[in-house]
Amino acid sequence: MTKRTAFVNARLLDPTSGLDIRGDLLAENGKIADFGPDLFRDGVPDVEQLVECDGLCLAPGLIDMRVQVREPGAEHKETIESASHAAASGGITAMVCLPNTDPVIDDISVVEFVARRAREIKMVKLYCYAALTRRMEGHEITEMGLLAGSGALAFTDGIRAVSDPLVLRRALSYARTFGLLVIQHPEDEAMIDGGVMNEGELASRLGLAGIPAIAEVMMVERDLRILSLTGGRYHAAHLSTAAAINAVRRAKFDGLEVTCDTAPHYFALNENAVGDYRTFAKVSPPLRSEADRQAVVEGLRDGTIDAIASDHAPHDQDSKRLPFAQAEHGIIGLETLLPLTLELYHNGHMTLLEALRKVTAAPASLLRLPSGRLNRGAPADLLLFDPDRPWKIDEEKFRSKSKNSPFHDRPVQGVAVRTFVEGRTIFSVA
Repeated sequence: MTKRTAFVNARLLDPTSGLDIRGDLLAENGKIADFGPDLFRDGVPDVEQLVECDGLCLAPGLIDMRVQVREPGAEHKETIESASHAAASGGITAMVCLPNTDPVIDDISVVEFVARRAREIKMVKLYCYAALTRRMEGHEITEMGLLAGSGALAFTDGIRAVSDPLVLRRALSYARTFGLLVIQHPEDEAMIDGGVMNEGELASRLGLAGIPAIAEVMMVERDLRILSLTGGRYHAAHLSTAAAINAVRRAKFDGLEVTCDTAPHYFALNENAVGDYRTFAKVSPPLRSEADRQAVVEGLRDGTIDAIASDHAPHDQDSKRLPFAQAEHGIIGLETLLPLTLELYHNGHMTLLEALRKVTAAPASLLRLPSGRLNRGAPADLLLFDPDRPWKIDEEKFRSKSKNSPFHDRPVQGVAVRTFVEGRTIFSVA
């Protein structure tokens, strides 16, 4: 029996085609059947579900390409189920988890475990990366072909850089034979040398060890040298510095197959958010200078930075309520990805479609997913949102198990009203 959902009176947005019109959309059996300005001109057909959009924006659901779900191994911080509910309330219809679980996702059985849990929960679509090296130790590359065959979307050591250049060279060469994407956390560990925040005047005043900006660009430039030798697909995660963004910009100009992303905190905050030893602003790489923050915005605007990922890293209070140097790195981001990305639009840096592209079509293209765009036959993974509704971020209302957000009390604009996966409502504002 055909299951159909009609969306009427919507502002249809598609970043891929540039579509921005008033119209309707029909979903059949979980896929987009048709859409357009005159779709229901002769009346709405018989459907199981009718969604009155009231002129709000109907767009592809967000795809978050960098999430730590903490399951298996640290379920007291987050679970696949709690992360899924948090994602759905943030307008995310698909997310990709890092392999830094316990056990590490470097074996087919763990990839299958993640897929099975996602099927049981039936919320957002959950994919995973597999580790680039066994146990993420940086020495021996994993069985990429087998892991990709079992569902791993790409390969990364998550929050660790692959420091050994010979290992990265072998990994890129091996991945190239399968057309696989290698994702790097670009930080030179030797340059970090115990640092806990951005190196500079503020770190000196606070008496904290600093991490220089060159720790990032040194790794990116080294990796790009290797990429020019091996070929393949290389992606630099969560770039935070002007120098690294410039390195990627030059490499793209030279024709290398390189892409990169950043996270909202790198364009919405600078190092001053650390304030008075505020551990909720401790992230890896660290929040940078105002000049670097502006360079991230420019990188997004001119297309050097391909995508935005939340970099969701949940931690409980025992991990964050510590002296700054001892606290864990990371913040949560699933429920703030949409409004913080929309700040780029509201502040005049990008159009609405350009901002949406960074969290929909761009990650879909990078990861070769069929969603992220309004196409006939594509999954009906959709987001209905109000781009202008003002609200204030309140960590107490988060669905995530953890509350480590530096954005608590921040006024924002833009809210997810309903979220759909394959035409099925998985979240609706009460």
